[in-house]
Amino acid sequence: MPSFYKPQPNAFKNTFCEFHEIDLEAISNLKVQFESQSGSKYYYSNEGMYRLSNHWGRLANSKWRLFAREPQTTSKFKLGFAKWEHFYVDNATEKLYYLEADFEKNTITYQHKNNPNYSGTEILRTSLATTKRIKQARNILILTNWANYFLDHNIEDLRKKIVHQLIFTDKSLEEIKREVSL
Repeated sequence: MPSFYKPQPNAFKNTFCEFHEIDLEAISNLKVQFESQSGSKYYYSNEGMYRLSNHWGRLANSKWRLFAREPQTTSKFKLGFAKWEHFYVDNATEKLYYLEADFEKNTITYQHKNNPNYSGTEILRTSLATTKRIKQARNILILTNWANYFLDHNIEDLRKKIVHQLIFTDKSLEEIKREVSL
């Protein structure tokens, strides 16, 4: 791509992408190529897109996530960068997403099937089905009242078993709980 790269109109509509937070110095020699009505600024390079914004997540017709640096900065505006090849198609009908758990941080999130880390063993779901499954998994990871019916079981072991099944099977949560209680 030439250094004056400019994406086609609507090039990012209906996409999923993960940006990684970087230092503001990265855009010191770049000109803003687009500014949204909400104040987000976009800078394009041959390698990818820089986005300076105070909001991330669901954006109109897209899902753009920011992986913030540790430790967190106090600024509400964060600069994220994503390579062009990391913008993946998003729609409501295809099974594009899988779940990914981090038991050390007690979190669950979704990933796109085109992510190079996708092993092919996690169940792919539509956006709506993924959202429902994430809610179930988060409730298992955060709440404790569901575990009242499991006598003599370690809750952390139960959480891992149930969330694992939510990721790798199409079984309902009720089916999973029944099987785990045996």
